[in-house]
Amino acid sequence: MKMDGKTVLITGSTDGVGRYVAARLAADGAKVLIHGRDKARAKTLADEIRGRGHDAPIFYQADLSSLAGARQLAEAVTADHKRLDVFISNAGIGSRTLGSERRTSAEGHELRFAVNYLSGFLLTYLLLPLLKASAPSRIINVASLGQHPLDFDDVMLAKGYSGTRAYAQSKLAQIMFTIDLAAELKGSGVMVNALHPATYMNTTMVREGGITPISTVEQGGEAILHLAVGDDVAGKSGLFFNGMQQSQANPQAYDEAARQRLRTLSLELTGLTSA
Repeated sequence: MKMDGKTVLITGSTDGVGRYVAARLAADGAKVLIHGRDKARAKTLADEIRGRGHDAPIFYQADLSSLAGARQLAEAVTADHKRLDVFISNAGIGSRTLGSERRTSAEGHELRFAVNYLSGFLLTYLLLPLLKASAPSRIINVASLGQHPLDFDDVMLAKGYSGTRAYAQSKLAQIMFTIDLAAELKGSGVMVNALHPATYMNTTMVREGGITPISTVEQGGEAILHLAVGDDVAGKSGLFFNGMQQSQANPQAYDEAARQRLRTLSLELTGLTSA
């Protein structure tokens, strides 16, 4: 897909793999909308992109640890732009970000589930009118190979909390949503896929977890770009990729009843009456 004249939104794009993807797409001529919480980081990225002779990205500041932040971001993007060709839902926190103890979002939801999954769920639905109007368009959910089945009796992990499990279930929830949404959007021209970009990239999130990186941001970034612009995936939707290769997620992702339970819960928690 040629990116000239295309508009792309990447959440969590002032650092890590999102930052790399933003710079690459700007170099390809896209109008890039970057998102983060830190204005200084956004300015540094914008200056770098402009310094290479490309149009500076447009920065949207929002905190996705609250659903209000997701709504604010969607409203701002929708007010400013008539089209959205690619939405890369990349913002997330790791298993040990802010420490290993259980934390909650502004609305009282378990924080990793809220940031990694719930805000992206809400944001996607609020941006769908723009994406449909720009079809053929693409949604990419940046998930992980680290996946844990959801226990619907304790989705918020109030009992026996583990940051690793919280992270892994939030990532599986993203994949379940991807499969569900692809079926819903069939025939609309909007494709949606999820991926594990690369294992333990050299990002802030990985280093915060005390893990020695084994992959580069560039490797992960290229896998995301493949789903964003690759011609070979143009008609593919509802799939999970491990890097560049189509792969299989945790079995719960393919359990229709489990996906329906997650959907019902997600609509309830985000205040979307229907989708």
